[in-house]
Amino acid sequence: MQKLILKGNKNLSGTVKISGSKNATLPILASTILCDKKIIINNIPIVKDVITMTELLRHLGSKIKINPKKKKILIDNKKKSFKTLAPYNFVKTMRAGVIVLGPLLSKFGKARVSLPGGCAIGTRPVDIHLFGLKKLGAKIKIKNGYIHAEANKGLFGNNISLPSVSVGATENLIIAASHATGTTIIKNCACEPEIKDLVNFLKKMGASIKWLGKRKIKIIGSKNFKSVNYSIMFDRIEAGTFIIAGAAISKKIKITGIETKILKKELQLLKKMGVNFKIKKNEITVFQSKNIKPISIKTEAYPGFPTDLQAQIMVLMTKAKGTSKIRENIFENRFMHVPELNRMGAKIKVIGNLSKIDFSKELNGAEVMATDLRASVSLVIAGLIAKNRTIINRVYHLDRGYENLENKLRKCGALISRINY
Repeated sequence: MQKLILKGNKNLSGTVKISGSKNATLPILASTILCDKKIIINNIPIVKDVITMTELLRHLGSKIKINPKKKKILIDNKKKSFKTLAPYNFVKTMRAGVIVLGPLLSKFGKARVSLPGGCAIGTRPVDIHLFGLKKLGAKIKIKNGYIHAEANKGLFGNNISLPSVSVGATENLIIAASHATGTTIIKNCACEPEIKDLVNFLKKMGASIKWLGKRKIKIIGSKNFKSVNYSIMFDRIEAGTFIIAGAAISKKIKITGIETKILKKELQLLKKMGVNFKIKKNEITVFQSKNIKPISIKTEAYPGFPTDLQAQIMVLMTKAKGTSKIRENIFENRFMHVPELNRMGAKIKVIGNLSKIDFSKELNGAEVMATDLRASVSLVIAGLIAKNRTIINRVYHLDRGYENLENKLRKCGALISRINY
């Protein structure tokens, strides 16, 4: 087990290069199951979830080489014998593991995938995934913790209207429909930038996909996919995390390797809060922001404010003179970081899916426990703000989605170290 130790209340200054997107990499890796040709994927983040997904693909039959220095993965699926079982030990720590269900079922006519694990922030049911796959002709049952799916004659295109917007279900269905027979139209689908990155990858691999509107997409199935060399988009959640950290504790932090137009909603809200920043095409410079203003926000599907930045912005809200509010509309259990922040002197109350954050004159270092991926990084930001020493336990959550976080912060002057215990 490992823990982080931070000595806070120190202004940061420097440049941070944002890594490739974990949330784009995982479905793209899953979609490579459809292709028998060699595939090269660049700009991958070397984080635990990505490593777990490559291990799952190896188990299924993919030949994979990872070059950590070049952030590159080479995948070769020429092996004839491909397994269709995704066991519990691969999926238990990573909810994205269920995304292999669609490509396995579509290509091989059957799949057995363990129900997913990941962060303890809500149920994240797979019922929408299964609803859509059944529309494509799959027969599905859940038994002994596994999804058992069959499509003996293959999947067939259909019109699917999702009962609610789901990122994971949208990804699973787009991948499955790309190898199905006929045309599929998905309505009320998610339209996150990571989904558009998946679509761009599939199109480059030979899929026929067209957006018909903001939440409507058309996929014409194909059995012929080609070799592809593709670069993953930047991680907008990591970018947002560093922008918020910069606003909270920096003199001047430059964040590079991004597309600022994708961060439009986040930047609008931060500007409203009084965050001082300057935008260039592929970078943002965040300056010391002393007069943070209270604000009310709600988490929503893209292009709304992302739930994955809720915990981080909550820390910044503790510096706003007045009362800020966050309404969490995506996950029902995503305020687990609140008791830990309150241990550090924050004044936060939770009523259902609403949190109220009052001004805290200062935060004080304490020993705290990470409960999920984004909660863990919010505690890091709080530790950077706080007086004295902060100890963060269970940092394995952090390793699931942030690449070289400590090194990036240290280069900006943060006093942060990792120890074994």
